[in-house]
Amino acid sequence: MWATTFEAGEYMKRFNTIRPYFTAALITTALFVFAPVPSHAGTKEDIQALKDRVDQLVDSVQRLQSTVDSKMGVLQHLAEQTADNSNRVSAAMDDLQRKLATQNEALSGKVDTASGQMQSVNDSIDEVKARLAKLDRSVQELQTQIQNTQQQQQQPAPSGGGTPAPGPGAGGGTANNGGGAPAAGPAANPAPPLQETYQAGVRDYNSGKYQVSQSEFQDVVNYYPQDDMAGGAQFYLGEISYKGQDYTGAVKAYNVVLETFPNSSKAPAAQLHKGYALLLMNKKDAGVHELRALIQKHPDKPEAMQARSKLNGMGVKITPTASTRPTE
Repeated sequence: MWATTFEAGEYMKRFNTIRPYFTAALITTALFVFAPVPSHAGTKEDIQALKDRVDQLVDSVQRLQSTVDSKMGVLQHLAEQTADNSNRVSAAMDDLQRKLATQNEALSGKVDTASGQMQSVNDSIDEVKARLAKLDRSVQELQTQIQNTQQQQQQPAPSGGGTPAPGPGAGGGTANNGGGAPAAGPAANPAPPLQETYQAGVRDYNSGKYQVSQSEFQDVVNYYPQDDMAGGAQFYLGEISYKGQDYTGAVKAYNVVLETFPNSSKAPAAQLHKGYALLLMNKKDAGVHELRALIQKHPDKPEAMQARSKLNGMGVKITPTASTRPTE
């Protein structure tokens, strides 16, 4: 295509070069044809010679006109080919852009699906860790009880005829016979079990029961604020606000995860969705800053891949050119 365009340009240059000569030839022909014949040159030979010269000049002009017409036809054909090639290239570029956009959308959907699957895996890992910790505590308590029992068995029996301590059914016991103080009842509003409450919240969230899961996650945060599962509960509270388009509340919940539980498995997802929420709140600088920070802090996480895809789709460079301090 480029060679064809170059040839067309060369032909146009040549035509522009011979155009003055063509014009001069036409003017000369007109002068010879319409010029008066001098009185002293009235011989037939002179007239015939002049007529032959005019015929030769007209023939030359006709050949020149034919050559110019031929070259112009070639130039027109080359111009049409160039336009056709340009149209084909433009159509191919448009088709390529559509294919790239479709692939980008498909890849983004796959990344979102993978992110959701990774969250489920992280939840399962958190559940296993909690169960292992609970089992470890049970084993330690059992070992302590065994050690205490062994120590009691190894103690020597009393040599004297001591009187054993009265049992609970013997006289003088501490049982309430109506005059003693009543036994203390169970405490009001006991703390719900951590593991079961958190897992119930995850199940209700995945089932779309957001109000129920919000109450369950809030119980985890209220009764176990320092436990690692409280970080996951805060993340899901932010997710519930995000789905309800309460982006301000979502950002607050994500900030709790990032500030109080920075090592939580939910921290990358919290930072990613915080950036999305800020963008939806028309805080572009803050949202871009958050996505860049996520890529820098967790470059190998799936959330960093999603952040890169989002920034590329917005036409924003991943690495900032100048340090700025955006406001949320």
